[in-house]
Amino acid sequence: MFQPFREYLEKQLFSRFDLRSRSIPSGLDYQVSDRGKNPATIQSWCYQCPELRKIRYTYIEAGETAQVFNSVIYPSHCYDLPLLGIDFLSFGQKKILVVLDFQPLFRDREYLEKYIEPMRSIRDKYNDLAQNLEMKFYDANQYFSKYLLFAKTDSKTVVNRLFPAYREYVELYWQLLERATPLTDPEDIQRIVKAQKDYDQYSADRDPASGLFSSYFGHEWAERFLYEFLFEDAVPLAVTSTKR
Repeated sequence: MFQPFREYLEKQLFSRFDLRSRSIPSGLDYQVSDRGKNPATIQSWCYQCPELRKIRYTYIEAGETAQVFNSVIYPSHCYDLPLLGIDFLSFGQKKILVVLDFQPLFRDREYLEKYIEPMRSIRDKYNDLAQNLEMKFYDANQYFSKYLLFAKTDSKTVVNRLFPAYREYVELYWQLLERATPLTDPEDIQRIVKAQKDYDQYSADRDPASGLFSSYFGHEWAERFLYEFLFEDAVPLAVTSTKR
């Protein structure tokens, strides 16, 4: 269901940036499971370029049982841009959840005006995909913008509404990146380093997808995938509690 979204992102990335492969820890780039109703495969890709320090995306293919496309793009530490977050999940034709956002690293007014307000006109065009759903695992005021797309929807809407909205969001993100001025002050850069690390920790601690990964590929693999690939700057909770 979401393969056209993955293919679009991939074409955009390779046409716009000088990409280099970024290593994925052994055994985490591809995995097959026969635990569920349908066999499931999970495949991940990871790249970097001067402007973007980590570009990761993952696809889970389990036929009608599950289709998941997840991606986070991290700008290089000399840019204070939000992260581009994409999470599209389908568990059958009628159980589809989509999340798309520029995930802000900071909440001050100047920052939100610069990077979040430009999303407003796009979001207003696709209000049907902004359903103000309750977030069960996350604080909506942390690492999410007020113009995110967050909706329960159907396969027809995915094709007719989500795909054009997705293209517009991705295009706007490239425009913001092109206009961004690289930071040069070491303190400013360290502030971005910390903010991105904090994002990884926050996300790893709360990510509900770890249950899905465990159900298909086992707990040990899921933990490695979460902390060694998806959110590699996060420290597992067991490790942090031991340190205390």
